[in-house]
Amino acid sequence: MSDIEDEDISLLEDRPEERETSVIVSKGDKAIASDMPLYRLRLSYSHETFLAIYRSGEALPAGSMVVVPTRYGKDLAKVIGPVRCKRCVSDIVCIERPATKGDIDRAENNRKMEDDAFKICKEKIKAHRLDMKLVHVHFLLEESKILFFFTAESRVDFRELVKDLVGIFRTRIELRQIGVRDEARIICGLGVCGRGYCCNTVSDKLKPVSIKMAKDQNLSFNSMKISGPCGRLLCCLSYEHNFYSEQVRLVPQVGARINHNNGTWTVTEVNIITGQVRMNDTDGRSVTLPSNRFERVDNRWQVKR
Repeated sequence: MSDIEDEDISLLEDRPEERETSVIVSKGDKAIASDMPLYRLRLSYSHETFLAIYRSGEALPAGSMVVVPTRYGKDLAKVIGPVRCKRCVSDIVCIERPATKGDIDRAENNRKMEDDAFKICKEKIKAHRLDMKLVHVHFLLEESKILFFFTAESRVDFRELVKDLVGIFRTRIELRQIGVRDEARIICGLGVCGRGYCCNTVSDKLKPVSIKMAKDQNLSFNSMKISGPCGRLLCCLSYEHNFYSEQVRLVPQVGARINHNNGTWTVTEVNIITGQVRMNDTDGRSVTLPSNRFERVDNRWQVKR
């Protein structure tokens, strides 16, 4: 799967004139014609998304299911919608075919077996006294393989566990250790904002988040307030960081000294969201001005007349 940045592609609206493009998309060492339909797909069990083409030329409606090769084997994926390529992209997979009723029924039957496999695996983990937490079980559609996703604080020797599972299910077993952020993306839930987790509903790209982002956004350093249910820093800090980085250059920073009304004032508070800047003078007086009242002249901030 490719790690294509969000700005490289965008969902197409149903406007025929926007479907025409002269951009050539590359797949490995082979060129793909610019009129080849390009789609973004999502895996239901991990919520990962990736790009794919469909060589038959038949339009695939959003929400439809297709059979496509994945990193683990052939599986079902949901079509999110067509995309418009702004520049060359790579590592695009090819959709094999639209899913049939038999594929959908098999996937539904697999989901029932996944529940049983989850219970069995949890019992075996407990029996072997392994320090690991089972997160999800997935049966591949066209591969004789079962995927077991788990989290653990350190490496786990699960060789004996795999032997037990192979003996029970009589098929290939693959255990994949994932991080707590991946766990949150798979399980999903509601965040402190009342909406679904960003990693599940907004973007499947787990971008790095740093405490500097919270500082730049003037947020409290209380870990309870800036951490998600997964225990890591909130994903939305990363999504909104670019906005704050751009806006902070347009206003004076806290501590800046500005000449105003024949006096020297010190910036004590900057609210990027409301666009308000608060200043105090040496006499203890306070004034709040809109951010558009400030301008930078000769590398110094001043209030517009």
